[in-house]
Amino acid sequence: MKGINLNGTIKTYSSVPKTWGNILGLNYMSDEDLKGLGFYDVVTPSTSASQELGDIYFDADAEVFTYPVESRTYTQTVAELKEQKIANLKDLYNRELAKTDWYIIRGQEGTAVPQDILDARTALRTECATQETNINAKTTKASVIDYELPSFI
Repeated sequence: MKGINLNGTIKTYSSVPKTWGNILGLNYMSDEDLKGLGFYDVVTPSTSASQELGDIYFDADAEVFTYPVESRTYTQTVAELKEQKIANLKDLYNRELAKTDWYIIRGQEGTAVPQDILDARTALRTECATQETNINAKTTKASVIDYELPSFI
């Protein structure tokens, strides 16, 4: 990705234009030649869930266009964010447990539930409780937001 400052407004391009004014073959020029015309690489920093990118600017030292990384603001309290995160966590684990609920229902009707199913369900409940403890140990909004829930595939 390249960018150029046009009268104080930074314009970005996913690929170098083929022409620029009366210059043909711009997309075949070297990076150094493009810099001579004002085209520089655009660097997009990675962010976490609790961060966002600010307005693009030119970093003269690095000779790139880039974005500042800023902290997001949240209206919820840490406790409210924890409550939401834990609700999402429990929903994930409940969906995993639901995949084997039919064994449990069958067990209530008299058919033995395989031990590996019982062990797997116990492990899921233990993991969920551990994750919930980890979430509750967080003390900042950013740490709660950035806490990654497991993904079951």
